[in-house]
Amino acid sequence: MAIDASVVDGVVLIRLKGELDHHVVEQIRNEIESALELNRYRGLVISFSGIDFMDSSGLGLILGRYRTMTQHQGKMVLCEVSSSLQKLFELSGILKIIPVFASETEALAAVKEA
Repeated sequence: MAIDASVVDGVVLIRLKGELDHHVVEQIRNEIESALELNRYRGLVISFSGIDFMDSSGLGLILGRYRTMTQHQGKMVLCEVSSSLQKLFELSGILKIIPVFASETEALAAVKEA
């Protein structure tokens, strides 16, 4: 599992690559939280373009970051979600609370508007 964290126009952009499962979720959560703290929780975009597999711990990671962002009045969106992950997000109810965009550019624009 690899994570690329960067800040684009005041928004934390996280690119995940590999398998997001219970073996790596704590490390990923810690890295995201560190980036958010440095950026004062203004905005978060998570890109799933490089995710090959995700289990329920990945859902917990997403929902936990969403809760953190809303507590700090920040905005969070997801992007570049494969069709299989889209189904998982739909079944879990994530799509009802977190917007999903086709590209990083659209996702970053949506967070900056808020």
